[in-house]
Amino acid sequence: MWSLVAPCAVLSLLLTLTLLLVLLGLRLWLQGRRKARWARDGGPSVAFFHPYCNAGGGGERVLWCSLRALMNRYPGVSFVVYTGDQGVTGEQILEGAQQRFNITLPRPVAFVFLRRRSVVEASSYPHFTLLGQSAGSMFLGWEALTAFVPDLYVDSMGYAFTLPIFRYLGGCKVASYVHYPTVSTDMLSVVRERNPRFNNADFISRNPLLSTVKVVYYCCFALLYGLAGSCSDVVMVNSTWTLGHILALWRSPSRTSIVYPPCDVRAFLDIPLEEEDEEDKGHTIVSVGQFRPEKDHQLQIKAFRKLLERKGEEPVGRESLQLVLVGGCRNQEDEERVQMLRGLCQELGVADCVKFKLNIPFEELKRELVNATIGLHTMWNEHFGIGVVECMAAGTIVLAHKSGGPKLDIVVPYNDRQTGFLADSEDSYAAAMETILALSPAARLEIRRAARESVSRFSDQEFEACFLAATESLMSQLTL
Repeated sequence: MWSLVAPCAVLSLLLTLTLLLVLLGLRLWLQGRRKARWARDGGPSVAFFHPYCNAGGGGERVLWCSLRALMNRYPGVSFVVYTGDQGVTGEQILEGAQQRFNITLPRPVAFVFLRRRSVVEASSYPHFTLLGQSAGSMFLGWEALTAFVPDLYVDSMGYAFTLPIFRYLGGCKVASYVHYPTVSTDMLSVVRERNPRFNNADFISRNPLLSTVKVVYYCCFALLYGLAGSCSDVVMVNSTWTLGHILALWRSPSRTSIVYPPCDVRAFLDIPLEEEDEEDKGHTIVSVGQFRPEKDHQLQIKAFRKLLERKGEEPVGRESLQLVLVGGCRNQEDEERVQMLRGLCQELGVADCVKFKLNIPFEELKRELVNATIGLHTMWNEHFGIGVVECMAAGTIVLAHKSGGPKLDIVVPYNDRQTGFLADSEDSYAAAMETILALSPAARLEIRRAARESVSRFSDQEFEACFLAATESLMSQLTL
């Protein structure tokens, strides 16, 4: 037996030593490239990993506000953005950021254009999507690292598996801003309890064996995700909900803090808050959000039907209420989802009371919010909820899902005053809407005022102050 084991042990040892030597050689090579850059540029550099930096979402607003804050605070540091956007120049990306977010950087930023962004796109992995995207992010991260070796690496999109590559191979300090954990204990609970959801197909939830296999897969992935995330020297999360999951998975409480994302609500603050006219018996309920499955527009329509049933016996009932679904359609799949929702309205007999407004301009969105009594949100475990903040700033009374960021951070008492309502089922949503509509105009105005005042917690200025405080320990080491 020993004659068989000994050669295998020796071979394993040799392969391990060879791998370690290769990794050591790569690290020395990359450190040599960083020293050469230091000699050329004469100072430290910070690189942000944001493969979709030319998109127009809340994550991109975080990126540009972060860069603006660091540039103003540290004039001797240069900045780089790794992006996978193709067919655009750096100037066009910055112009887009200025147009979408009204953010202008105080000095230039360099862009490293990555050619293999497709390796992190979900469409590339019809099965085992989480694992495929995470492995793909490591390849994309390696492309980024070999193109430019920074002193501080910031993952601003949630690609945790790039962190060990930059820390151990690149020898960089690493920080991360987490919008949403790649895997969470809630996802595990959904599969364990065999609940069908948009990320847990019916054929899996109905099959005990497949559900067990998926739980094991998620548990193994969660372990790897936690190991990768724990490499981060500084961890910033966007909400209390995200904080709880990241602490459970990454186990780095001393290095983790909440930095609320910046919400540009200035455009809504010029809307005057006035007491509603008691003679106006009509009420609009508006929902703002992309037509994605996780937004759960079906729940909105079904809850609205229940509200109509409750109000049907009143003298001014059904004809006084209208539900307006405002949102963007990204692709054919979203458009098909809208058609399905229109069919649901027909099936439930509420088509005459429900309007769909797709891809409308910002000014029209503002008008819808101005005219609305209730701002409706139904996404389960939304990590933060920028749309909820916008509704509160615009002066609508928010009715949000009793979970995630809306429950823990946004629709919470402000100076002991109520800022909105929460619900989690068809019946509770219908009951909450009925309660809001039954309030006097003066009572609704008081809630609207408290809600608007509360959104100051999510301003650009608050974000930049908290971001600088969180990263100060790392930046001070670079600028010594």
